[in-house]
Parts: sequence; C-alpha cells; structure tokens
Amino acid sequence: MNMTPEQRLQQLGLTLPALTAPRGSFNAWVLDGSTLYLSGKGWPQRADLTAVPKVGREISLEEARGHAHQVGLHLIATMQAALGELSRVRRVVKLLGMVNAAPDFMQHTEVINGCSDLLVQVFGEAGRHARSAIGVASLPRGFAVEIEAIVSIRE
Repeated sequence: MNMTPEQRLQQLGLTLPALTAPRGSFNAWVLDGSTLYLSGKGWPQRADLTAVPKVGREISLEEARGHAHQVGLHLIATMQAALGELSRVRRVVKLLGMVNAAPDFMQHTEVINGCSDLLVQVFGEAGRHARSAIGVASLPRGFAVEIEAIVSIRE
C-alpha cells in the first residue's frame, strides 16, 4: 500500500508548523499552471539581530542541518496550504539552499541535506530534486539557512 505524504509525516512523528504571512510585497507561493513556486523560507527565527552567528563558526554543521530540516517542514506546510493536499505534489523539481556561512565553511551541501533528506522521506522518489547549495555573506533577519523550491503538481 502506498502511503500519502500526510501519512508519512505522521509515521515520522512530524507536525507541520503554522505559517506566517510574508514580510513584504510578495507571496509565500505562486501557482502557475502545473508549477508551484515557493518563496525562500529562512530559519531560525531570531529576535536579537545585533550579532548574527555564522554556520561554521558559532553554528555547527549539525545545528545548521537541523535548521534546514525545519525549513523543509515550512516548505511542506506551504505546499499543503497552496494545494490543499500533499498528494497533488507530482515531484519536487528544484531547491536553492543558501547558508549564512563563515568565509572558510565549505559544507553547504551537507547543511541543505537536512531539507533534501526530509523531502525524500515525505514524498519518496518524487521528493528527489535538482539542487544548488551556496554560501552567502548574510541572509535576511539573520537566518542561518534559507531555501526556496520549485514543485510540479498534479492538476
């Protein structure tokens, strides 16, 4: 028996987070035909923006990977909000993962694997995607990780 993505989430003991409205003049998602574009989601949410920690310096690889996993949960929650049910996801096509990294940090792909692995766990082979993982000098609101996605859907 094939499980739905919702059943896989339940089996994994995962709960989708509540979504918040975007901060700005953009949408969290845009559905154009059979393609769903998800705006970048960042993590962790921080109140103190005076000192922004960097992955590879104040934030460990493992911690950053956990942040990418959390972003993955938000992206899945956004898919569900946009589509009504996750079974409409035909496949995850592409991710762009950005890591707020120290200049000498080079394990960006291992960080973004926190999101990629989650998508495969939830969607099976349909969760395998093309991907870019890059290091950046800064991200909005001091995020350690920001990820955006392109998803193909069933009409």
